[in-house]
Amino acid sequence: MTAPRAIHKAFLAKEQSEGVGARVRRSIGTASLRNFSPFLMLDHFSVSPGAGFPDHPHRGQETVTYMLSGVADHEDFAGNQGTIEEGDLQFMTAGRGIVHSEMPRPNKDGKPAIGMQLWVDLPEKLKLCEPRYRDLRAKEIPTINVDNDKVNIKIISGQSHGTDSVKDLAYTPVWMFDITIKPGGKLNQELPAGWNAFAYTLEGSTTFGAGEEQTTVGQYHSVVFEQKGDSIVAEVAKDAEEEGRIFLVAGQPLDQKVVQYGPFVLNSQEGVYQAMMDFQTNSNGFERAKGWRSEIGKSMAH
Repeated sequence: MTAPRAIHKAFLAKEQSEGVGARVRRSIGTASLRNFSPFLMLDHFSVSPGAGFPDHPHRGQETVTYMLSGVADHEDFAGNQGTIEEGDLQFMTAGRGIVHSEMPRPNKDGKPAIGMQLWVDLPEKLKLCEPRYRDLRAKEIPTINVDNDKVNIKIISGQSHGTDSVKDLAYTPVWMFDITIKPGGKLNQELPAGWNAFAYTLEGSTTFGAGEEQTTVGQYHSVVFEQKGDSIVAEVAKDAEEEGRIFLVAGQPLDQKVVQYGPFVLNSQEGVYQAMMDFQTNSNGFERAKGWRSEIGKSMAH
């Protein structure tokens, strides 16, 4: 028998502005949840026409972008460019430095482009590695059904009920699932011991935990679990009017100090100062930033 993890805390991800005209519900990376290694930030973003995330730098972290609806274009100062569509993911390692533009495209019906972006810390020894990208297409993601088809699990990374994801896409070990639970369905998802884990409720209400420690959580909440325990138990009531959909993530904690200033994530104050200086002087990884402007960022309506 596996021991379910208890809930440490659950809170609403409040909407705020970000980028140019974009709206995000930020949970990790706010006063409600900081220092949850290896995770630095989680945004549930909504981008309407004329909005987006134009040219900006990064150093010292990895970002994972998951499109729930719509399309997102990407372009960086090294000439890399691409597009991810609904159900696709992009894993970007910023390493020693990158400047890029991320511009979601709204749906043809005019509805906003919606997705998740997770920032994951890099181990100190990899903070200044060379930048890289890996795309994961929706068709590559293994999908399974459990509990008499009442629970659907997209295994973005990690393993679930004997099925493994396609490949490891991040330097820092992370498991990630997109899970839909029908009314009356129940999930028991095992996780590696000692890893930090959270769930974000994309749709509906979901009940987490077992026995007397059960807690029902509504839409747009982050649920942070205790490290103790082997699995996450989640279910949706039989009489619920809608399905529950959760974004479940677990990661191996990094035993290191985190010093962050905006998009620069290092292990010391000196490291952050150096990143700011390197960016301002177009050096030590930011050489190609001098005079560069993305084509997709130029088209933004201000």
